[in-house]
Amino acid sequence: MKNAPIYPLLFEPIYKEKIWGGRRLEDLGRSLPGAPDLTIGESWELVDLGQTDVSGGGGQEERSIVANGPLAGHTLHQMMTLFGKQLLGNLKPNEFGEFPLMVKFLDADENLSLQVHPSRAYAQTHAEAFLKSESWYIVDATPNSFIYKGVQEGVTPDQFRRALEQHDLEPLLVKIPARPGDCHYLPSGTCHALGAGVLVAEVQTPSDTTFRVFDWGRSGRQLHVKQALECIEFGPPKVDRFEKRTRIKGDQTISTRLIRCEYFHIDHIEAASGFEQKLNPHQPMIWVVLEGGGCISIHGHHGRDEIEFKRGQTMLIPPALSGGHLDLNHETTWLQITLPQAIPTRMA
Repeated sequence: MKNAPIYPLLFEPIYKEKIWGGRRLEDLGRSLPGAPDLTIGESWELVDLGQTDVSGGGGQEERSIVANGPLAGHTLHQMMTLFGKQLLGNLKPNEFGEFPLMVKFLDADENLSLQVHPSRAYAQTHAEAFLKSESWYIVDATPNSFIYKGVQEGVTPDQFRRALEQHDLEPLLVKIPARPGDCHYLPSGTCHALGAGVLVAEVQTPSDTTFRVFDWGRSGRQLHVKQALECIEFGPPKVDRFEKRTRIKGDQTISTRLIRCEYFHIDHIEAASGFEQKLNPHQPMIWVVLEGGGCISIHGHHGRDEIEFKRGQTMLIPPALSGGHLDLNHETTWLQITLPQAIPTRMA
């Protein structure tokens, strides 16, 4: 298979049952597993983890499996070994040899637990804990739904602890209306939760270390209050510089930069039906298709091969495409995720 030409890769979703989940991923054209009352909270779209956290991913390894073309059945990890720079360009795997990004869909039918991921200081002194900085792009939200993003200015750890003991934590949290099309950056150490009724695409650093601090009165799930209080960065997160939107309008496209941080860049792309473009990326790109669809054609062993994609799919586009050409048969919207580590120049 190593001599097979590399092409845009689609992956099998990895579904996670969650107490707070729902079935709204079916609205993206998904056929969800289980009975109609099985609550699916997460779809892991692109992942390469040798181990997951027991309370989050279940404790086992999780590696995305290619779903399309002659390389179907290979894991993302195997693809990195087989193709190297053809798949990764200048992008380096993380310290565990894993792909340095993770992409999910989250469907919150109920509030997620209030949680925090390890702060930089905590991760430096706890070998089993890893940073997890993430972004939420709000795909859909019911009226009057919210997300929780940080702690109110001036709240002290002692006040937070007392409110936690009294089960009256919500007034101390920064509560933001959930609006489709908004995108939020949550650096590791941010106290956060999705509120009920919110469906998001999540882009994150590849970690599953999560400390639950409050679970809205639910019982039976482990809390990690001591660890969480060591990690929480009190106050609203200082993220304005990461969330500055820039917009570029072309003849048939509108490109909006949503997030620019040290780990990933996220752009929202809108393109007209019939849009065509040569596709010759210099670094790997991940596309999360929100609306529409089309195909990417490449030079294969037997002439031109076409890779079709549609709403709700996540695709990894390698930098070593042979004659890549994009054709859209519908008005199409997608998130385009790139990794600044793959760019051999210093970030501004």
